[in-house]
Amino acid sequence: MKFNQLKDGSCEIFFSDTEIKIINNKKNLKLNAESLRHFNNNLMRIIVELNNNLPENIKNLQTTTTTTIEGE
Repeated sequence: MKFNQLKDGSCEIFFSDTEIKIINNKKNLKLNAESLRHFNNNLMRIIVELNNNLPENIKNLQTTTTTTIEGE
């Protein structure tokens, strides 16, 4: 999985052919404890980088359980 943040603050997420095959076949991803730890570390790094690159007017938006998230 690769995250590519664009200059407008939006982000594209790309999946490898292997990842797509696993998701299509298994309908889920299962990570052992060590893999989950590495995934968490990378995810936190990505979250910080993505947030730092957001436009200032979007950085402080609040999200609730009823917030609609739209994608393309």
